[in-house]
Amino acid sequence: MSDAEAASLHELADLILAVGRQLRPPSDPSFEPCTPIEISVMRFINHNPGTSARAASEATLLPTSNFSRVLRGLEQRGLVDRVVDDRSARSVCLYPTEKARRNLQYLRDNWDRTLRGIVDDPAAIGAVNATLRRIEEELIARRRGTDSPGLTGSSSAPAQT
Repeated sequence: MSDAEAASLHELADLILAVGRQLRPPSDPSFEPCTPIEISVMRFINHNPGTSARAASEATLLPTSNFSRVLRGLEQRGLVDRVVDDRSARSVCLYPTEKARRNLQYLRDNWDRTLRGIVDDPAAIGAVNATLRRIEEELIARRRGTDSPGLTGSSSAPAQT
């Protein structure tokens, strides 16, 4: 890889972080703010309703003990429902609650107001989204040690809480 290519990748990562810092949570008093770790967990559960705790823990890179603590907090705040898995009474399935769906809608509305008019070309937005989705899938596949992205739980919908 050339120095110019490496510099471009560095700039891409730097810009992703910088844009993420500029996106603020909604000011609506009904919005339930979350920590970055909680956002990661909620994002995975929103993208994968009915997922297992184990899959969510692995996808969010959280050790089981930390994941359990975060999950308990989200459940206590009414953002996640645990439902016993029909196939195995020892397993639970995780679902976003109605409160979590409202939270996500507040977030989407907030992002719409924040980002509207910055990039007016839908094709450009689609290309950026597709590129970022591909980067996320590839990073997850590399972490898992596989060569086939696509089983990541990603979707095109934004989701935090």
